Amino acid sequence: MSAPKPRPARITGAKHFFAAATYSAAGIQRLWAETAFRHEVFGLVAVAAFLVIWGASLAEFLIFAVLFALLIMAEALNTAIEEVVDHVSPHWSEFARNAKDLGSLAVLCVLISHGFFLAYVIFA
Repeated sequence: MSAPKPRPARITGAKHFFAAATYSAAGIQRLWAETAFRHEVFGLVAVAAFLVIWGASLAEFLIFAVLFALLIMAEALNTAIEEVVDHVSPHWSEFARNAKDLGSLAVLCVLISHGFFLAYVIFA
């Protein structure tokens, strides 16, 4: 086992803004490694195309964009939970299963919200 790495120096001021953008880009890169996230992005493209064909309003596109941002957020938090749980508990444990199941539920709730929204667009 290698020695732990020293903590990086704290970044403040304007440099922090650019560092945060770099961290977010790394997060998107990490999420892309998740099959579920790639499916969600492909779903985004399909639903956006549907909304264009259906003649959705600008407000409906904005609602869809907000819901998609919430989906990315839920997926990112779910992935973060899984990463931490896998590190803390490499073997099966009930708390690990519960944590992962709850993260998955958060993603499912946002996906269900997308379904309700699409039903509204189609039937309203």
